[in-house]
Amino acid sequence: MSWSMSWTEVLGFATGALCVWLVARQHVANWPIGIANNVFFIVLFAQAGLYADAGLQIVFIALAAYGWWSWTHGGGPGSAEALPVRRTTRTEWVGLAAAGAVGVLALTLLLGRATDSTVPFWDALTTGLSLVATYGQCRKLVESWWLWIAADLVYIPLYAHKGLYLTSALYAGFLALCVVGLLGWRRTLPVQQARTAAEATA
Repeated sequence: MSWSMSWTEVLGFATGALCVWLVARQHVANWPIGIANNVFFIVLFAQAGLYADAGLQIVFIALAAYGWWSWTHGGGPGSAEALPVRRTTRTEWVGLAAAGAVGVLALTLLLGRATDSTVPFWDALTTGLSLVATYGQCRKLVESWWLWIAADLVYIPLYAHKGLYLTSALYAGFLALCVVGLLGWRRTLPVQQARTAAEATA
């Protein structure tokens, strides 16, 4: 691994850890930090032959712009209120599961036939999980943390297999932060529900 490649991984490590910590604290600054992290990982993953993960970072940048707006405007036109944490509805689960399954299948076929990827299914699986988890994060769906946990459990050995040991360690840290984020977001649910009930009866 070259010197510049090492620094790319270090910068990806630092911005990634900070981003997840800010998400767990529901701090809006996670979005610009996350965009910087995506740029570093585009370079890192492309050089490691993880093409779906590299392309995924471009999608993440677009989702970060949406998430940034959604968190600050409540997800509605003209709204100035912050978006509340809530649970995923059954309809949303069905839509996310269907989109994720189709995406993983399509990416596995694409990577297996059009690239020299040695891990097409695992690259596609982590990509699919990350996309649906990021959408859930944009909408502050508490169950999005479970999707991130599932993705991280695959990412950790995948990156170690590719020799990206620092990035593998980063994702082990992500896994711990995801548990913290899940617990933190779940604790806000009773507060949000009580506030919604109070507003409904006012």
